[in-house]
Amino acid sequence: DRLASIIDDLLALSRLEQQEDAALKKQETPLESVARGAVQVCQGKADARGVRLELQAEEGLSARVNPQLLEQALTNLVDNAIKYSNPGGRVQINLRSGEEGRVLLGVRDQGIGIPPQDLPRVFERFYRVDRARSRELGGTGLGLAIVKHVLQRHQGKLRVESTVGKGST
Repeated sequence: DRLASIIDDLLALSRLEQQEDAALKKQETPLESVARGAVQVCQGKADARGVRLELQAEEGLSARVNPQLLEQALTNLVDNAIKYSNPGGRVQINLRSGEEGRVLLGVRDQGIGIPPQDLPRVFERFYRVDRARSRELGGTGLGLAIVKHVLQRHQGKLRVESTVGKGST
């Protein structure tokens, strides 16, 4: 199963890198529905770990996106937040409008956090902050690289903030 997941993620990354911008099918999409889809995909894992998912979305927010790719990116972020949260914690997904017509999408956890020296590398392929814990929790090491590429294809920007022992956004 792990090998199949790695192959699926590598193929997804390869498609994102090779696809021309004109070939990326975008449509005006209600973003709350994309976020609800990601939450629904991750809910079982959150329940199993005792983590509460909370979605806060500005009403009526929409954007011209590829809804499947955006949901995949958001699912990867929420999945990571769940993985690195402590039982009884919560993961908040926030959607709101920003400056210059931008949309701000945030995923915040109350987990273990990321040391400052690792922050610049967390979106690299196969990069793991804590290899032992990552193996124990599963994953391919490609999820955040996929997020980066999806956001780049949508002319988005990606930022991470984290405090060790308090969580990440």
